[in-house]
Amino acid sequence: MVKFNYDVIVVGAGHAGCEAAAAAANLGAKTCLVTMDMNKIAQMSCNPAIGGIAKGQIVREIDALGGYMGIVTDRTAIQFRMLNISKGPAMWSPRAQCDRGKYIWTWREVLDQIPNLFIWQDQAKDLIVQKGKAIGIKTYLDVEIYAKSIVITAGTFLNGLMHFGRTQLPGGRVAEPASLCLTESITQHGIISGRMKTGTPVRIDKRSVHFDDMEIQNGENTFHKFSYISEERKLKQLPCWTFNTNEKVHQILRDNLKESPLFNGQIRSIGPRYCPSIETKIVTFADKDQHPLFLEPEGENTNEMYLNGFSSSLPIEVQINALKQIPALRDMEIYRPGYAIEYDYFDPTQLKHTLESKIVENLYFAGQVNGTTGYEEAAGQGLIAGANAALKCVGTKELILGRDEAYIGVLIDDLVTKGVDEPYRMFTSRAEYRILLRQDDADMRLTEKSWNLGLAKNDRYQYLQEKKREIDKIWKFCQDFSIKANLINTALEQIGTTPLTRGCKLFDLIGRPQVTINNISEHIPSFKSMLNSIPNRKEEIIEAAEIGIKYKGYIERERQVAEKMQRLENIRIKGVFDYSNLQSLSTEARQKLIKIDPVTLAQASRIPGVSPSDINVLLVLMGR
Repeated sequence: MVKFNYDVIVVGAGHAGCEAAAAAANLGAKTCLVTMDMNKIAQMSCNPAIGGIAKGQIVREIDALGGYMGIVTDRTAIQFRMLNISKGPAMWSPRAQCDRGKYIWTWREVLDQIPNLFIWQDQAKDLIVQKGKAIGIKTYLDVEIYAKSIVITAGTFLNGLMHFGRTQLPGGRVAEPASLCLTESITQHGIISGRMKTGTPVRIDKRSVHFDDMEIQNGENTFHKFSYISEERKLKQLPCWTFNTNEKVHQILRDNLKESPLFNGQIRSIGPRYCPSIETKIVTFADKDQHPLFLEPEGENTNEMYLNGFSSSLPIEVQINALKQIPALRDMEIYRPGYAIEYDYFDPTQLKHTLESKIVENLYFAGQVNGTTGYEEAAGQGLIAGANAALKCVGTKELILGRDEAYIGVLIDDLVTKGVDEPYRMFTSRAEYRILLRQDDADMRLTEKSWNLGLAKNDRYQYLQEKKREIDKIWKFCQDFSIKANLINTALEQIGTTPLTRGCKLFDLIGRPQVTINNISEHIPSFKSMLNSIPNRKEEIIEAAEIGIKYKGYIERERQVAEKMQRLENIRIKGVFDYSNLQSLSTEARQKLIKIDPVTLAQASRIPGVSPSDINVLLVLMGR
């Protein structure tokens, strides 16, 4: 039998696996990335897009930490948009359509250039555990690979079962085999698993589409990008298209619900609430006579298009007949139908905040195996798991992000504290400190922390220092520069804001909604000259400085709230109490605290079923 030895093994090369392997290797760990197909690394199994509401913030955080999803997205983007731009900056979320094929090969190029990172094409079959510690894996090629830490990022492949109407096929993705045996090899050590479901829509040949019957949706050509260190986008920018279903479509779907695996009992696992199938939509929203659809390009030079909004597991002929009732798709030709897939996941409350198992030491989980949905959520977990797997090898400090530090911190805390009963998707509403977690300042929040660990490299750190210096210069100028009413009022009227009755500082003037750094600098030559002296990423720096000025009061107030909660985060309770003997707690609180075994009092306060009075009991018992 062939045997290999590494510091870290990463099983699965999806979005979580790629970030996990890259993070581990960049921290100096000799890393083996195990994948069943080297030509499908970082495959976009569903939508060929990165980012979106809250997801875009996660990608910027990955980039700020030294990850690669943002860089790869910028290099392969064929349309970029900043969502929610009409709202406050806490809601702004970048999103990009990508060339699916180029995305895979760009990721492959990135991984090939990382020292200490090696790829092995094979399939994991068994987890090797000795004395409660994971020490390696066995593969289908009868190879044993040993390591100090192991990261499982198997996506939807664990006992994956695809549903095309009543036709069922084993697989992790269409035309790709399922991963069998590995779940059972893991659960035999006491780790609990469950089943979840997700789905994907039909892929359409654009040559058969009547685009005149759709509304075009162009991207943006602005300075915004995902990565703080990327160059300008290189690929041709393409439009997306939007249109609606209609009552004829809905009637065909309703007439065939008995053939849907979601409604005939064939699928019993829970699907994503916030990305429902089209058959779920017509049942849940029975009063709606139409639903929006989006036709999105799969690549710069391909005819394949993705039909966003029409995820379905109905029989192939039903999907085709229904879609042909839409005028734009009346002559539609498809590459493949939509389908649903069921797969295994592991209860994430069995994990520490490092994403290491509480049950089997040195074993980490990331991505959809933790009950999440989405490339971005997976990649964020992968980076944290991979980094901590490498740090565990040398016994140094762990990488844990707080809820006030990152959406990734919110995501992981939600998973390990609350668990999941449906595929977890990130939203801005899940973050109680979203004014602190904006997409524009992810590098300000995270890069120095990552650099101190050795994860973010020196180029990112130097960019951050330059950005801080330039923002400080803008703030100081604005705080020091006095505005005289008689010299600026004509300009203020042109801008569309109320004239001044007396002088003020420029800083206060920029706080007005109608006033921006760019439009006011046109009337203050010394200010404009200072802005023009910014050497790199001028627009990004000006935008970040302006957001900080306009929202200064809100940011400071939210920071104060976060600091108050931090007091509870600093009260460690792990190992302090025998909850089963604390009769002053409610029965539900005792059960939940025993199961989760929270590290801090703040984490305990976020556990569903643990009330404020239960927290007060613990505080009293600790003499607080």
